[in-house]
Amino acid sequence: MASNNRSNRTLVPQARQGLNRWKYEVASDVGLQNYENTDKGNLSSRQNGSVGGEMVKRMVQSYEQNLK
Repeated sequence: MASNNRSNRTLVPQARQGLNRWKYEVASDVGLQNYENTDKGNLSSRQNGSVGGEMVKRMVQSYEQNLK
C-alpha cells in the first residue's frame, strides 16, 4: 500500500528553483519544447520519463567526472 509520505521531496528547498530551471533545460535538450508550460498529463510516460532519465544520466556523468 502506498504511503502518504512524499519520498521525492526536495531536501534543500532553496535548490528547488535551480532544479526546475535545469529540468526545463534538459526537457528542451531532449526535444520537449515549452515543457514548463505544458500539462504533463498530456505527455506520454516515455516523454516525461526521458526528462528524468536524462537528468539522472547527467548527474552520474558529473559525479564521475568529479571523481577524476
